[in-house]
Amino acid sequence: MGVLAYSREMIRVLGEFAQIVPVLAGKKPKKEDRASLGTIFEDSVARNPQSAMLLFEGRQWTYSEFNAEVNQLAHMLQARGIKRGDCVAVLMENRAEFVLALLALAKLGAPSSLINNSLSGKALVHCFKETGAKKCVVGAERTGVLAEVMPELAQGLNLEPGRDYFWVPEVGEHADDFFCPDWAEDIAPAMAAMPKGNLSVTREITAAETGMYVFTSGTTGLPKASVQPHFKYVVIARLVSKITFHVKPTDRLYLCLPLYHSTGMLPGFVSFIANGASIFLRRNFSASNFWREVQQYETNCFVYVGELCRYLADQPESEAEKNNPLMKMMGNGLRPDVWDKFRGRFGVQRICELYGASEGNISFFNLLNKDNTIGAALSPVALVQYDLESNTIVRDSKGRCLEVPLGEPGLLLGKITPESEFDGYTNPEATASKIIENALTDGDRWFNSGDLVRQVDVGFALGLKHFQFVDRTGDTFRWRAENVSTNEVAEVLNAHPQITMANVYGVEVPGVEGRAGMVAFQLKSGGEAGAALDLNAFQTLVERELPGYAQPVFIRVLRNVTTTTTFKLQKTHLREEAYHPDKVNGDTIYVRKPRSASYELLDTAFYQLLMTGTSGY
Repeated sequence: MGVLAYSREMIRVLGEFAQIVPVLAGKKPKKEDRASLGTIFEDSVARNPQSAMLLFEGRQWTYSEFNAEVNQLAHMLQARGIKRGDCVAVLMENRAEFVLALLALAKLGAPSSLINNSLSGKALVHCFKETGAKKCVVGAERTGVLAEVMPELAQGLNLEPGRDYFWVPEVGEHADDFFCPDWAEDIAPAMAAMPKGNLSVTREITAAETGMYVFTSGTTGLPKASVQPHFKYVVIARLVSKITFHVKPTDRLYLCLPLYHSTGMLPGFVSFIANGASIFLRRNFSASNFWREVQQYETNCFVYVGELCRYLADQPESEAEKNNPLMKMMGNGLRPDVWDKFRGRFGVQRICELYGASEGNISFFNLLNKDNTIGAALSPVALVQYDLESNTIVRDSKGRCLEVPLGEPGLLLGKITPESEFDGYTNPEATASKIIENALTDGDRWFNSGDLVRQVDVGFALGLKHFQFVDRTGDTFRWRAENVSTNEVAEVLNAHPQITMANVYGVEVPGVEGRAGMVAFQLKSGGEAGAALDLNAFQTLVERELPGYAQPVFIRVLRNVTTTTTFKLQKTHLREEAYHPDKVNGDTIYVRKPRSASYELLDTAFYQLLMTGTSGY
């Protein structure tokens, strides 16, 4: 970097830092404060009564209008016996009524159990039981799946039909498609008779009390319920929203991430209602409608997950994306290749990547708007050596963890202190499994993130240490005595013009140490799986950009791609299916045999060699 460019960067960073200092110097929230999501919302209503709060499917509310409806629902639920401390399950799609229920329960001091609306059966029952839900608010669109498990809920939680279920009608063109079942109460007529004034109990709730339960994705088993105290929302409102997203009342957010997920809830919903800003809410993500709606609703902010951004970057150029109003975005998982497209092609000025977990005590934020970094940690962290073959933390002869050198990936630990507590899960055993003790000194306690992270040099940064996410410990694998990062390999493969999103993972090969690299993807061109894959171009790319040990051994061309509800690629079932012909559902499998110069279709003869441990790898 030349002297002039360095000076410009210095001025830019100092300007960013100048906005952070006054916020950090302000009054810090405390657990004993009488403060909650309910008071955050009421304070915004008082400051911005006539400002637009929420836009959803042709409807719009000001802060005062929405507060009146929230109060009516809160009074109604209170009249039905819901009191401070009672957990209430919320099962609904992203819509205005979800927000209504969430805020009404927050005002009562009744923790919401935010349930993934795609769940059914055993997993759905499990989520109810994990949080001990005493009541349920269910959207009309999820009535069917709930009805199927009501006998189990009656037996396990004593949830009674006709008493403990509140039905939220659909509004708009599909309203007539749904009818309130006889086992639930329709909230609409019940609310209409209720007062619109604030409830006195709201101002009594402390920051230490539980505000919500947010579930993990459940990719390694049934979902776990993480405990979310109101303190977390107060910190987001008073500090994080101001030093990261720089939220102002004039901002408007495009929100299409599920509200039951932390990214949509915290940097999205909470940040914006805390500052009297507006939210355009969407039930789900649509790449083809995104830029048109950004223009139509004048949204200058966006909360994202990385895979969603990749969908947008892969779309053909459109007139709607030109001169768009989008200026600021915040989220997690934005990989470097897509980052550059959002800066250049879409003209986004501020990208505030963050890192954190619903249940964790670690938060990283890209406060200084640096490229390709999760930013700086706001609490004490350590990066320690991790053995990928045994999946264990490396300790010395004294039992201490070993910190990694600068630039090397290490397992991320977050120190548990009174200022950075680990709230954990409702399940004590699950909570205990995430705590590492006596890691660096006697008596210390650390939250195990399960992620590999490295410290990076980002140039002038006022002494703030910046970091990059590398991979999940379960995703990084060893092959040829080398560590292979699935994320880093995927970034290279995504440059292939035919690949939508590369899903990279390691698979076992009988008789061979480590795991062989495998990639699964769907072709952009569509058509029959595997029919048009340019193997020569693929091979040229991997040989040019990847060392030998990181080049995929197997390729799986998918007919269909499965993602989570937050657009994360699912790997668990892909690892299990690997390259086995009887498990891949007709997808096309290619293999690069030992000492071969090219990829070819996996045939029965070579598959037998793989299974008998005589493949030659």
